[in-house]
Amino acid sequence: MDDQAAVGSDGAEATPEPARADPIAGQLVIETFKYDGGRQVTVYVPPDSPEAVVFAGDGQLISQWGGYLEAADVPPTMIVGAHRTADEDEMVRIQEYSPTFDEERFAAHERFFVEDVRGWVRSRFGVALPAERTAVCGVSASGELALAMGLRHPDVYGAVFSASPGGGYRPPAVMPSPLPRTYLVAGTQEPFFLENAARWADALRDADADVVMTERVGTHGDPFWQAEFPLMVAWAFGR
Repeated sequence: MDDQAAVGSDGAEATPEPARADPIAGQLVIETFKYDGGRQVTVYVPPDSPEAVVFAGDGQLISQWGGYLEAADVPPTMIVGAHRTADEDEMVRIQEYSPTFDEERFAAHERFFVEDVRGWVRSRFGVALPAERTAVCGVSASGELALAMGLRHPDVYGAVFSASPGGGYRPPAVMPSPLPRTYLVAGTQEPFFLENAARWADALRDADADVVMTERVGTHGDPFWQAEFPLMVAWAFGR
């Protein structure tokens, strides 16, 4: 990838074109947990021993992006994707991902995400990396989950990747300490989500956190987020 991104006519950076290894060299492993009557987790296992791991909400989506990492100059990175709820009511997903709507439902999902899934990854794959080699990732509503998990568990997740975060979970009046490193991105064609990302970037900077805030020419959706994912991993874990 070029060191300097193209810039759109409005001054925002153009969305990069991601290269993808297809078919992927890594492996996808799916496990069903008892949580919520049967919740799946999909893990992308890179072809080489993982040097970093990304835990993600909306895992049925993000776990499929391993090919983009294989085509990028990043360390071998495992993706652990916890699937969203099968309930078609979007509010249920938001209640799991944002701590501001239903404390009990959020806490149950938090235990599943932080304790059950991580414990299984440790026992199944022998992967238990330190916080500085561990990130939490999300897009849209799960972008809120990534921010919440990072702020609540900085000893577990040393980096947060939040793309186009929703607006239900907002920066607390008093930021906790320490804070994880945070990479935010949103598109010029999704003003609501761009405003949310900018709000978080400002609050985190005010708290002296290490923050990247990228505004791209783009809209709300998978291609926009897929293109940014290798850049997030490169930023957090380098070579």
